[in-house]
Amino acid sequence: MPAGPFMSELPLGPRPAGTSGGLSSDARAIMLYEANKKTAVVAYLLWFFVGMFGGHNFYLGRTGVAIAQLLLTLTGVGALVTLVWIVVDAFLVPGQVRNQNNLLAARLGA
Repeated sequence: MPAGPFMSELPLGPRPAGTSGGLSSDARAIMLYEANKKTAVVAYLLWFFVGMFGGHNFYLGRTGVAIAQLLLTLTGVGALVTLVWIVVDAFLVPGQVRNQNNLLAARLGA
C-alpha cells in the first residue's frame, strides 16, 4: 500500500533522548513555569480552610513553617500563637507566592 503524501514527514518510533519534541528551551521553560507556578487564589483558599494546619505553607514550599503550625495546632499548646500567626500570614501570602514564582523562574531559566 503506498504511503500518503505526508507520511514521510511524520517521525516514526521513539524520539532520541534529550529532545523536547521540537520545542525550544525557552518555550519548554515557559510551559514548565506555567504548569508549576503558584497562585494567590489557591494559597488563600488553603489559608482560609486549613491555615491552622499550615496548608498554605505546604503549598508554598515552606515546609518547616507548615510543620511548626501543624504541631502547634495539634498539640494545643500554641493555638493562640498559631491563630495570630495565621492572621499575619494573610498579609504575607502575596509576597510568598511572588517569591516562590521568582524562585521557580530562576530555577527554570538557569
